[in-house]
Amino acid sequence: MPSLTRDEARQRAQLITVDRMEVDLDLDRGAEQFGSTARIRFSCNAPGETTFLDLRPVSVESVVLNGAPLDVGSVHGGRVALRDLRAENTVEVTATMTYSRDGQGLHRSTDPADGEDYVYGHLFLDAAPTVFACFDQPDLKAPYAVSVRAPQEWVVLGNGRATRTGPGEWELSETLPLATYFVTVCAGPWVSVHDEHDGIPLGIHARRSLRADLERHAPQMLEVTKQSFDHFHRTFDVRYAFGDYDQVFVPEFNAGAMENPGCVTFRDPMLFRGAATREQVLQRSNTIAHEMAHMWFGDLVTMRWWDDLWLNESFAEFMAYTATSAATEFTDSWVEFGIARKQWGYAAERAPSTHPVAGSPAPDAQSALENFDGISYAKGASVLRQLIAHIGEEAFNTGVTAYLRSHEHGNGELSEFLEAMEATHGASLADWSRAWLETAGVDVIALDRDGTLTRTVPEAHPADRTHALDVAGFTGGAETFRTPVTLDAPQVRLDAVPDSAVLLPNAGDLTWAVVDLDAASLAALPAELSRIPDTTARSVLWGAVLTGVFRASVDPKVALDVFTAAWPLESHDALMSRVATAFNDRILPTFLAEDDVEAAEERLAGAALMAFQGATPGSDRALVAARVLAAATTDEDRLSAWVDGRSLPEGLEGDSDFRWLVVQTMARLGLADDTLIAGVEADDTTLSGHLAGLTARAARPEASDKEWAWAEITENRERSNYELNALATGFWSSGSIETLRPYAARYVTDIPRLAQWLGADAHDRVASLAFPSRVVEPGTVELVRTAMAGPRLTAGVRRAMGDELSKLEEALTSRSRWAG
Repeated sequence: MPSLTRDEARQRAQLITVDRMEVDLDLDRGAEQFGSTARIRFSCNAPGETTFLDLRPVSVESVVLNGAPLDVGSVHGGRVALRDLRAENTVEVTATMTYSRDGQGLHRSTDPADGEDYVYGHLFLDAAPTVFACFDQPDLKAPYAVSVRAPQEWVVLGNGRATRTGPGEWELSETLPLATYFVTVCAGPWVSVHDEHDGIPLGIHARRSLRADLERHAPQMLEVTKQSFDHFHRTFDVRYAFGDYDQVFVPEFNAGAMENPGCVTFRDPMLFRGAATREQVLQRSNTIAHEMAHMWFGDLVTMRWWDDLWLNESFAEFMAYTATSAATEFTDSWVEFGIARKQWGYAAERAPSTHPVAGSPAPDAQSALENFDGISYAKGASVLRQLIAHIGEEAFNTGVTAYLRSHEHGNGELSEFLEAMEATHGASLADWSRAWLETAGVDVIALDRDGTLTRTVPEAHPADRTHALDVAGFTGGAETFRTPVTLDAPQVRLDAVPDSAVLLPNAGDLTWAVVDLDAASLAALPAELSRIPDTTARSVLWGAVLTGVFRASVDPKVALDVFTAAWPLESHDALMSRVATAFNDRILPTFLAEDDVEAAEERLAGAALMAFQGATPGSDRALVAARVLAAATTDEDRLSAWVDGRSLPEGLEGDSDFRWLVVQTMARLGLADDTLIAGVEADDTTLSGHLAGLTARAARPEASDKEWAWAEITENRERSNYELNALATGFWSSGSIETLRPYAARYVTDIPRLAQWLGADAHDRVASLAFPSRVVEPGTVELVRTAMAGPRLTAGVRRAMGDELSKLEEALTSRSRWAG
């Protein structure tokens, strides 16, 4: 079906205004389909003209425009033509819709723990027409009045306050104007924790089988919710506008969370059922703050079209980390941002799909989905930090408030945001915007021993970006100097640079730039890195090592030397976790020559064992080290004892997720037969256990295991989005190159066919996870490039293939440069 184009959206918005939406949903028709009736009041400023509704039904029972029935056969390509419009119009559409299993539209899931069903609406990006007839574009906002019929034992939640009006009958209070993609209904036998803060009713909800986890985590989540509300009210000076504030943890959710006004949805693995490190709780807390920030940036003021999605995501990213660092216990949250989010963004900048923060071309709605990446999130947030350095925090906050108040309940775009900022700054921001927001690419900065700080601009995306940053030096566990610098030229000479073992530009991680370390600093890291007292500086250094490997400027064997020397002594759990993941999941299996991998894996496992033995039992460091050790070790006795519940690390007794991590390692090593996996599945009948079992089965290295897993991914249309992800995650984690090589060719033929039954968001994710990343050979490059040049791929799958291919090519380039 055609995706709405920007030109079509602009023409429709110029013609009509949507005044009110009434939606009636019947969720009591069984597990496959539901009933949908939408009554839409809209005005037309050119009577007699024609427009169209968006609708993707199973069947249409009736379409009535201004009292006159239309031919129900007039639905073509997901659109219903509405002709001869009046100045004031009402259209009513009654249709039958189908539940999804791919996380889009109205998703229905069965909890294997107790057999209960749950439904939630995820209408992002253009899935609203699969739930109700509408004018599906972000600038045709309208109030919604929603009623729901559901099984009598279910609880219904949504954007407005839900009231039970009879057995199985619910009404949601009419909302303020919403974009279609923000509308949600969540229905099922939810369990709930309620509270109130500053006059705002609060609710946190989850599946019935997660009651104990919900009740254990709710106090911390409610605390962060309250702290975030207070912070945003102070910062924006604009009150939260959407009534109740419900947060619903839903199964099989494609994203991390979704900012539906008044009813935020989260992926429910965030209700950690086992031990959780401080970093994991920080990530969840940051997600809570991120989605709340959207209540202002995205919900109160919505982008006019998808090419300004940065006005949603960059601001929510920046505001969330600002809130967690300033208003919660997580005062060091920018450290996690640097090692996790910025590394994601730098990877996106290296990919061929790199794009500007703002104004990225989005000729149609589906193409916009491709730009929800580390650039729109992490780079955008970093750029906003640079904007504050440029105009000052007071001018920035004043401009934000003015922008929100002047556009509330409406739509905005880049030019209007810049106008608000220029009014408070008192000068034009056009040059700044062109350099930072409207030009792709990341600068490389380096500090020489003679005190010369250089800025290298990417040739493909030249821009004159001024960086506000600092440089620092470290020797023997002490900071030798720190100097603020404005880098506004290709080279800046510092007055004095004291002799230091490690020289570090951007030591405070204040700007968006890749750091190249000088040779002496890199050589000093094995001895110096773990002794540096500044956690942010260590984050920048670890990031420089990782990006250096990916850019082929650092030998992966040298990086492994740094890891084995410094990582076991690292004290920050976010740095431990993220760096180990990069080495274990990518650097060792793809950047090293095949003959070097086994020895490198032994060194990584040795570092994990050293960290584990040196950590305080039960501490975050011990937990991270135990997980890394469980994923990396080949010690069959240790693995067998842990899977049997013997000699477990403190705090991991009865931890099902840790047990599955051990099982998956045993599976990769060929040590997990059907009996072992089935036994662990019998002990863990939850959705998480089911998915972990699929990953373990796909992770086994034998040819028959790979054949089964690939068939499940590419042929079983009953598999949900999460099941496909679990299978794809396990598939490439083991197996000889001879076993895996044929699947590179099968990937380019089989994965595109999933578009026949899988939604775009889920399909794109599977295309990334199922990519033949372990077949690091020129033949894989040729296969994928040929497929990308053909006509069979959706835009999202082509983007996913291209981005994953760029990672494989990075590994090939590194192997070529550092061979021998």
